[in-house]
Amino acid sequence: MFAMWNGLRGYYIESITSFAYLGIFAFAINTRKQGTGVISLALIAAVSLFAWVATHKRVRAIADIATSRIGSAAQGYVELYGRASVDPENLIRSPLSGMACIWFRYFVYSKNNGDREWREINRGVSESTFEINDRTGKCVVDPDFAEVMSPERRVSYQGEYKHVEEFLFAGSNIYVLGEFSTIGGANSVLSVKEDVGELLTEWKKDPAQLKKRFDLDGNGEIDLQEWELARRAATREIELQHREIRKESGVHIIRAPRDRRLFLISNMSPQKLRQRYLWWSYFHLAVLTVSTGAFFWL
Repeated sequence: MFAMWNGLRGYYIESITSFAYLGIFAFAINTRKQGTGVISLALIAAVSLFAWVATHKRVRAIADIATSRIGSAAQGYVELYGRASVDPENLIRSPLSGMACIWFRYFVYSKNNGDREWREINRGVSESTFEINDRTGKCVVDPDFAEVMSPERRVSYQGEYKHVEEFLFAGSNIYVLGEFSTIGGANSVLSVKEDVGELLTEWKKDPAQLKKRFDLDGNGEIDLQEWELARRAATREIELQHREIRKESGVHIIRAPRDRRLFLISNMSPQKLRQRYLWWSYFHLAVLTVSTGAFFWL
């Protein structure tokens, strides 16, 4: 549930704050009690301040970080823009319509007899990873806890139920702002001491082979000098294995930052996404300015 709410924050900032303005305005008009206007203005100012801070934060996050290439991206907080894989193995299907996609979010509403408004009865979001490619490399995207902005939206009706589905599709250009890391390859965390110890333990399980290799004087025992030779041989073998591991290509992954910084996924380009948030920040700032001025005037 927390992941679902976290992913909807950006959606709520744009949609619910707008409805909040209208709701508070309607309340002020329909209520004739003294002081209602002042209270309504204060509420609108509070909502607009929250919305402006949230949208301005997103504008700055997108603007301050340059788009990185997957093949050369630094470990840490980065911005990526690439094409979603069309590999059938990366596709998932929405549980409502069966639509093939790389990510989905859905809402189910019901309107029983006599109800005037649709009532939400269920919601869900996919948790499967997907892959993007920018021609310099591939990166796995873990969408858990992401704010997914501007997905394609489809609405359908089945009897007394209303289905709202949102999708990101294979082959579309995907923007991601999150924490980038590489697992394996040159970034592998390896311990020579631990791995040598494990290898020597494995060798001890076959005493006959161990003596055949390192019992140089043939007395049937491995003395301290011979054991030192075995340890050096194990060290050389482990170091060779580590060099081979670090030569391999690592797996790049981008996910929600551990320090809870903004985690965004969108099918819009970074320029269009920034512009969208910028216009919303202007709108909320204008509402804040007008409502605050009217509050002090009253």
